[in-house]
Amino acid sequence: MSGSPTVLVVGAAGRFAGLVVPALVGRGARVRGLARSEEQGKQARLNGAAEIAIGDLRDRASLDAALRDVERAFYLAPVYREDEARMGLSFIDAAKAAGLRRMVFSSAIHPVIGVLQNHIQKVPVEEALIESGMEFTILNPAVFYQNITAAWLGVVATGVFAEPFSAAKRISRVDYRDVAEVAAIALTEDRLLNGTFELCADGGMDRTEVAAVMGEVLGRRIEAAAPDFGTWVSRTKLPYDDHQKAELAAMYAFYDRHGLVGNALTLRAILGRAPRSIRQFFADLAEGTKTTAG
Repeated sequence: MSGSPTVLVVGAAGRFAGLVVPALVGRGARVRGLARSEEQGKQARLNGAAEIAIGDLRDRASLDAALRDVERAFYLAPVYREDEARMGLSFIDAAKAAGLRRMVFSSAIHPVIGVLQNHIQKVPVEEALIESGMEFTILNPAVFYQNITAAWLGVVATGVFAEPFSAAKRISRVDYRDVAEVAAIALTEDRLLNGTFELCADGGMDRTEVAAVMGEVLGRRIEAAAPDFGTWVSRTKLPYDDHQKAELAAMYAFYDRHGLVGNALTLRAILGRAPRSIRQFFADLAEGTKTTAG
């Protein structure tokens, strides 16, 4: 990457976008992290950001300031927000006005699923990016392995892995560390320019199979459970408002009917190796290896 131009990473303090920061730094990039507070800014620096911009996706002036003098940006939307699409469109407008050259958007697998707001709201953002005139790369990752992290200690304590949909439905997943590596490639090389890439690890396991892998890693039997959504929410104590819970309920209802599967060929080809397996992810959790940022 000639001259190591500065890359703006939206959400550089977060569990997912925070993984893009060290991936970029490892490839010689200088990162400016967009954070919502000074406290988050400190975490973004710990993740590897060289500088911090304090701002909000709903505040155009702060976006203008954050995008000043940067050539490239990574964008990952906040989850389950009513105005997710509007925030993405605003960011693209600000990026165009700032003269941004290249943008990588971490979208979602199969964004055209209309009943899933956390998927379909990404479609107008993808469309706007394609029409923006900027160099672009759109990533469509499967369900993140890292979403299981919050449940891990409970699995270890109780011997039960529970999600609120049928244990027989298959879900394709991916380690966001692999997605972060692809994002870093797209921002520092040209080989992924102007493409859209589905990113999945090998296999699309059902919960019984996932629990079996957990059991192999932990050396004991792990049961797969499928509580109703209300029971699951009360146990997990997610910090979500009613709208966010409603979107989450709709997502799990879709999984209960159809599952969510994709194909690993593209990720394997981009990385030049096998994607990280869910077995390795659980082994990393068991060993205390850092699998998320923050």
